[in-house]
Amino acid sequence: MNPQIKIALIDDEQLILEGVKMLLSTEKNISVSLTCNNGPLFIESLETLPKEEFPDIALVDVQMQPMNGFELVEILKEKHPDLKIIILSSHYKSSILGYMVKLGVSAFLPKNSDRKTFIDAITMVYKNGVFFTSEDHQMLFSYMNSSSKKKSLFEMDDELSEREKDVVKLICQEHTNNEIAEKLFISPRTVESHRQRVLEKIGAKNTVGIVIYAIINNIYSLERI
Repeated sequence: MNPQIKIALIDDEQLILEGVKMLLSTEKNISVSLTCNNGPLFIESLETLPKEEFPDIALVDVQMQPMNGFELVEILKEKHPDLKIIILSSHYKSSILGYMVKLGVSAFLPKNSDRKTFIDAITMVYKNGVFFTSEDHQMLFSYMNSSSKKKSLFEMDDELSEREKDVVKLICQEHTNNEIAEKLFISPRTVESHRQRVLEKIGAKNTVGIVIYAIINNIYSLERI
């Protein structure tokens, strides 16, 4: 039996909230546990939400008042780092995509995406932590062609060592620290040290950033649409 994926919707347009909720209501393995029409209300609601209703994924609009999607994501990553975030926006540009990647967003979808892509994104983010379409890949690679953009996306002073790359590959495959330790014949504490060192080297904030870095630099190949 497939697990139930709990979704939170944050958008200041009521019709969008209702439309997306109605669309997801037809999916057996997806349920909407929370809807909010602004960022501050969502943050407040998460604090009182029962554990069993806490969302796995938040679908966040960019253009909102009084707090825009960028500001909301930064707060969520600080307060709830394990909450996966999918950005829904009418503004689909490489610069925004690059910025979202650095913040640790799991996926970035235009609001005119078709139903299949939308459902695939939710499923893949729940399963792998990241979802990229072929267009996303092209935009990111184009964005990364500029050394200045690459520096701003992943602020690296040193290249990853081979051992760090081994750890990154296993992180991307969703292995725990203990499992990685067993596979590499090192201690879990050493694995955690490698993980933290990688985060520091690439300037990422969480595991999503590690996965994206690995994909961009051909360390790991993620299943994609």
